[in-house]
Amino acid sequence: MSVARNIIKNPKLLPGGGATELTVSATLKQKSQSIEGIEKWPYEAAAIAFEAIPRTLAQNCGHANGENAWTGIDGNTGKISDMNEAKIWDAYNVKAQTFKTAIEAASMLLRIDDIVSGIKKKQAPGAIKGPSKPTIDQEGDADGEQIIPE
Repeated sequence: MSVARNIIKNPKLLPGGGATELTVSATLKQKSQSIEGIEKWPYEAAAIAFEAIPRTLAQNCGHANGENAWTGIDGNTGKISDMNEAKIWDAYNVKAQTFKTAIEAASMLLRIDDIVSGIKKKQAPGAIKGPSKPTIDQEGDADGEQIIPE
């Protein structure tokens, strides 16, 4: 029922099956290449985060590749397919709200971390520890658990 209400309220659709997340991730990676220094790290970290859902879908279906904006995982067959041809769609306003909520939650966690680290200050005097660059896990899902048994 809520899906029908959302579509009537805002009749925009996006490709499903993780295709939207892969496209957002690729765009953020591209944007990060035009920025120098640590200012590009939030773009890279967000790009990695947006890949978590499609990566998990791909691992669950035995795939791990996405090359264009319409490519996604068909949850019924487990195959990589064109979401436009397969007619697999997500409601725009649901996807937009999901992205906003995820970014707000990450920002809140970073603020809390800044407050807690400011209180604890467990570093030795004179030791300078700079921020570390975000990395991408090569195996396992976003929680670090192995999805496909070996």
